Amino acid sequence: MPNFLKDNPNWLAFRDRALRPAGAGLGRWRDNDPFIAAVRNPGRTEKIAAAITLLLILAIVLFLMLFDWNWLRGPIGRWASAKYDRQIELNGDLDVKLLSWTPSVQVRDLRIGGPDWARDRDTLKIADLQASARLRALLAGRIEMPLVAVTRPEVVLISTEDGRQSWKLNPDAPDTGEGLKLPPINRLVITDGKVSLDEQRRKIQLEATVSAREGSDGDAGFNLDGEGTINGTPLTLAVAGGPFINIRRDHPYGFRATLAGVGSRLEANGSITRPFDLGQFRATLSLQGNDLADLYLLTGITTPNTPPYRLSGTLTRDDAKFSFNKFSGRVGSSDLSGDLVVDKPGDRRRVDAVLHSNLLDIDDLASVLGGKPTVTPAGNTVVTSGQPGRLLPDAPLAVERLRTMDGSLKYTAAQVKRNELDIRKVELGADLDGAVLNLDPVAFTFNRGELRGTARINATRDTPYSAVDFRLRGYPLESIIPARGGAPTVTGSALGRAQLEGPGASIHDFAAASKGQLTVVVPQGRMRSAFAELLGINATAGLFRLLGGDESDVEIRCGVADFRVANGVATARTFVVDTTPVLAQGAGTIDLGAETMNLRIDGETKEPRLVRLWSPIVVQGPLTAPAVGIDTGSVVGQAGLAGLLGAVVNPLVALLPFVDPGLAEDANCGALISSAR
Repeated sequence: MPNFLKDNPNWLAFRDRALRPAGAGLGRWRDNDPFIAAVRNPGRTEKIAAAITLLLILAIVLFLMLFDWNWLRGPIGRWASAKYDRQIELNGDLDVKLLSWTPSVQVRDLRIGGPDWARDRDTLKIADLQASARLRALLAGRIEMPLVAVTRPEVVLISTEDGRQSWKLNPDAPDTGEGLKLPPINRLVITDGKVSLDEQRRKIQLEATVSAREGSDGDAGFNLDGEGTINGTPLTLAVAGGPFINIRRDHPYGFRATLAGVGSRLEANGSITRPFDLGQFRATLSLQGNDLADLYLLTGITTPNTPPYRLSGTLTRDDAKFSFNKFSGRVGSSDLSGDLVVDKPGDRRRVDAVLHSNLLDIDDLASVLGGKPTVTPAGNTVVTSGQPGRLLPDAPLAVERLRTMDGSLKYTAAQVKRNELDIRKVELGADLDGAVLNLDPVAFTFNRGELRGTARINATRDTPYSAVDFRLRGYPLESIIPARGGAPTVTGSALGRAQLEGPGASIHDFAAASKGQLTVVVPQGRMRSAFAELLGINATAGLFRLLGGDESDVEIRCGVADFRVANGVATARTFVVDTTPVLAQGAGTIDLGAETMNLRIDGETKEPRLVRLWSPIVVQGPLTAPAVGIDTGSVVGQAGLAGLLGAVVNPLVALLPFVDPGLAEDANCGALISSAR
């Protein structure tokens, strides 16, 4: 004892008052405890109990050493078959070794049959299975497996169109979307494995070989190679990794994977963060193909139609959540970058994306709406409706794909390549919930003006039912009516609104069955005098000014075109163009289904004109190339009347049918615009 304690009065008092009495009490308990006393001095009873215990231990050891585990094959198979409602058999020898620091089991000729609806094909057959576990880890509540060796496994995976999966032993359990999780395996050996996949919803048939070999030669490592078909086209799959030797949970396991089919190719190079936990990995993913919509067949994720694409980014998985972050590349002739997250928070998959383009080719965006894209040798995308002479795309919407997931989209294009509509920026927002797609906003910013609106597509029906509401503000008339002779025909701004709803699987079908209203208003503007005169077929004024190169203009007091739409036919309710010299009024229809127009415009002059042809202007033909002309029947009638007057009365009187006293008055523009809005 240190000297300073010997001389310390506090220590001496603590020793005498606490430690010595406690030691004495412990000694008395030790001497009086019956168990300790029996161990020290065992009596007859204690000796008999010890002998029985030792005999039991020896009996258990001998039982485990001599027991034929094959006797349990039948009971184990019957129990498992009843529990999982499928035939499960252990047809070969069953060998169990429990008296070891690494208990092991060997099963030969294991068969797990298919469920009731797929009994003709076994889900799993294994010729030989060996597995061992560490006893110390088991006693601590963990599973660590030094070795798993599988010889000639045959796996058959069947998924039906209604979502049944043959490999699910408990089909009533909810599908959380989490990846397969196995206990840590230090050594995994797979010899001559086969995997068959029959995915009926996406029409995938795949036959693959799988092996995991030890060693240092070129054949060592994990390899899965498969070939088959997807929707009738070739499909290939390849997955490769290093040998499963000394695998540890805290050391990522690297892999490479390639999946190619339906004109698309996906390549991943990464690692499983926690080996044998397939719900956790990180990889660089590159994908390319002819149309992003084809990825639905490979991944089950609904994507829009696009021109050919090439994208790459970082793919991570956290159980049911997949993230494709900071990806970039090109779609058609446009750049595209952003982030995409695929999750399964409940019973349905959800996809959320934030996308951006620095420079957009507007034709690439038209492909999303159902247009048919073609990439030129120069790398530009040209989109058509898919049918010659048609303006509206008729590609049907894949409603069944919209029903498989929910999600949201935000897309912006900072700039747009030069285009006929003079679009400069684009902003799109979308929300899909329960097979109802809401687009808000749909916004196009022009050099002057903006088109902004919303759309709603209800895909819960066999034929989608849609409703759109778009407003046009400040769009320049110069972009609608081309210039003549280097000078603008008209100037000013247009306002408009389109409110339509109706059924239809494509944009064309929707327009052909729609109802609602189409309105265009020009509050004010300017028009070249020659064309203003020609609205009233003022031959002397209009033609002389046009042929003489007159570039003077007159005021457009207002212009209003208000159409009511029913069954895809827009009928003019109000059609007025009021200029300083001429008041023009029109009538007619636009057939959105046939994509044709039949309009008639009658002009009246506000000033006297010597030679005026009393003939309306007619606009007829397809929307893509309407023909503009005059009603020749009216002109012939006017000329016939002039000839009759000249023969009967006086040649000067023959001019009267061509004289217009100019009695037209200004339109009430305020009332017209107010009613149209």
